Amino acid sequence: MDHSTSLLRLIFLALGAALVLLVLHSTFRLPRGIDTSTTSLFDDAVAVGSCTRFAPWGCNRKKPKAAASHDTDVPRHPLDPLTVAEINRARELLRAHPPFSSSPSSLFVHSLELDEPDKPVVQSWKKGADPLPPRRAVAVVRFRGDAFVLAIDLAGGAVTPLPVPASGYPTMTMDEQVSLCFAPFSDPEFNATIRRRGVRMSDVACLPISPGWYGPAEENRRVIKSQCFSAEGTANFYMRPIEGLTVLIDMDTSEVIHISDRGTGIPIPSAANTDYRYIRHMEEGRHLKSTEEGQEAGFQKVRAPSMEPAPAGAGVELVDGHTVRWGGWEFHLKADARAGMVVSRAGVQDPATGARREVLYKGMASELFVPYMDPAEAWYFKTYMDAGEYGFGLQAMPLVPLNDCPRHARYIDGVFVAADGRPYVRENMICVFERYTGDVAWRHSESPITGMDIRESRPKVTLVARMVASVANYDYIMDWEFQMDGLIRIKVGLSGILMVKGTTYSHMNQARENEDMHGTLLSENVIGVIHDHYVTFRLDMDVDGAENSFVRVEMARQETAPGESPRKSYLKATRHVARTEKDAQVRLKLYEPAEFHVVNPTKKTRVGNPVGYKVVPAGTAASLLDPEDPPQKRGAFTNNQIWVTPYNKSEEWAGGLFVYQSRGEDTLATWSERDRPIENKDLVLWYTLGFHHIPCQEDFPIMPTVSSSFDLKPVNFFESNPILKQRPTKEDDLPICTATNA
Repeated sequence: MDHSTSLLRLIFLALGAALVLLVLHSTFRLPRGIDTSTTSLFDDAVAVGSCTRFAPWGCNRKKPKAAASHDTDVPRHPLDPLTVAEINRARELLRAHPPFSSSPSSLFVHSLELDEPDKPVVQSWKKGADPLPPRRAVAVVRFRGDAFVLAIDLAGGAVTPLPVPASGYPTMTMDEQVSLCFAPFSDPEFNATIRRRGVRMSDVACLPISPGWYGPAEENRRVIKSQCFSAEGTANFYMRPIEGLTVLIDMDTSEVIHISDRGTGIPIPSAANTDYRYIRHMEEGRHLKSTEEGQEAGFQKVRAPSMEPAPAGAGVELVDGHTVRWGGWEFHLKADARAGMVVSRAGVQDPATGARREVLYKGMASELFVPYMDPAEAWYFKTYMDAGEYGFGLQAMPLVPLNDCPRHARYIDGVFVAADGRPYVRENMICVFERYTGDVAWRHSESPITGMDIRESRPKVTLVARMVASVANYDYIMDWEFQMDGLIRIKVGLSGILMVKGTTYSHMNQARENEDMHGTLLSENVIGVIHDHYVTFRLDMDVDGAENSFVRVEMARQETAPGESPRKSYLKATRHVARTEKDAQVRLKLYEPAEFHVVNPTKKTRVGNPVGYKVVPAGTAASLLDPEDPPQKRGAFTNNQIWVTPYNKSEEWAGGLFVYQSRGEDTLATWSERDRPIENKDLVLWYTLGFHHIPCQEDFPIMPTVSSSFDLKPVNFFESNPILKQRPTKEDDLPICTATNA
């Protein structure tokens, strides 16, 4: 054999090998930049490189901010969150604790939070006079497939096991949520399915969706379901579902267990008119005719007015990073990985005596339940528990100055823990600001017939603490608003993007008469599926102290006796004190009205009324699901709008400590079945704010915010109107803006 023949054969072998590699690369090609290895949020590859160009919701375009900006923080209040140094100390203790010490890299931290001191310890602590109580942490970790709950003494170093729930798994870590975005791409069958749908792999975005619990067959294995979208031509990939494709994944191994593809023949909706970004619209609209100078067609020229605090006023005080003082109010405010935002030790100054009076020991969103109303294979399991499964605080994004919060807002960061136990910072997670919207605090003008020229009016200026959680497609705006008259308004706003379903229909004339589409046709090939939102708040009330009672003030028609009055009927109020938990369970009924008071029977006003606060429900919704429906069994805490339980430090999460794949046996509903005594006790009031959402075309491609709220309002708490002596605003109180020389 001559050298030329050998060289030619070598060239053919090289070309053949290259062709095989090319075919393999085409067959198993992953989206650009995807790395399916499980790494930490602090790994540059995950934080930046592993996200495709459309940045799936679980991924970060930028590396999370290192904790260095907070590494010198020290706790200054018994309820202050764990500092960077304390988190690092807890990490060291956990990694050195058996059995974790045998393989620290196999230890995954799902949560690490302050183990708050007992209430009496916190209540008796005096700043400047007392040292901080011993600092402790509580950790939820997984090690080689098993879950552990542990108490950590940060000073002494002891690590003590605590009871573990009978079912369910801990909240997902952000690291898991990131890696699960890419888990399906390691499976050849999944990649082949995507190609059969005619979608480029580089355009595919997949979301990890919690599976709920539907029977014993789903136990003993931590799984998740993934569904995918095409991001071709739009940042709003949610509007382009690859309908009917569901991938079941083992969360611990990232193995694809099963692929269900029941959407063949359903087109992927068009990307046209789905992008919601202002810059993109302005670029597309450059050649549109302007309706007004400086205004592009299609855009409403409205500027958000800025409410600046008076130059001479004290405004908002943020003391030691977490204590807020304003308008007679003082409370502790912090970020929480699961609840999002926690308000503690809320008390208000009595204008008559100057004394600080307790109202609320601790308030927070305990759980969110979001069931979708489509029983199809690709939809029945979408019954999210956003706090317990995903972490409401973990999904809180940095707030946008001048848009999320006004110019003068003060900001609080969140310091959270990655799966490897290291701290990272979520910047500008909470904002605090004064708000004036033109509302009136109180007023009276005397009628001209009296001859008295009186016009008294006071502006309503309030204080708002706000955070926004972006849980995949939905954005939840959470406001705690404090008013000078002692009222606390808790408000939830829903915005963001609908979870939609692909369909063959492009017009309603294609649908059969009375066909149940489980939603509304929003655009060509897009159905917005009907769903509910329930936000259950845990409110540890301490009205002038911890010994409180729950009173239902029922209103009913009373008939007059014959000859008693020209009137035939009137409204009568009757007070009923709840003795046990079941006495205090409330389902709101429009034609059986009542007020719901939390009173301190040991404290009376000068005329003998017990001091109290009442829950004032606003527009709400009640679950219509069958109580035995598996999602409703897990979400049974929404069976009533109001529950009252005796204080128990371990009963914080309405859906249970472990919500993920739980059977629903450790919920507020099961605790309340014990029917414990609640009269004249340390009480916790639970309130569920509900929304029914039948989507409409105005929700496409992104939703205008819809809001609902409820109030905690003083009822015989003050001796008289607490803002009677509020002075009116004068012209001189307003800020004066002057031009500066360039």
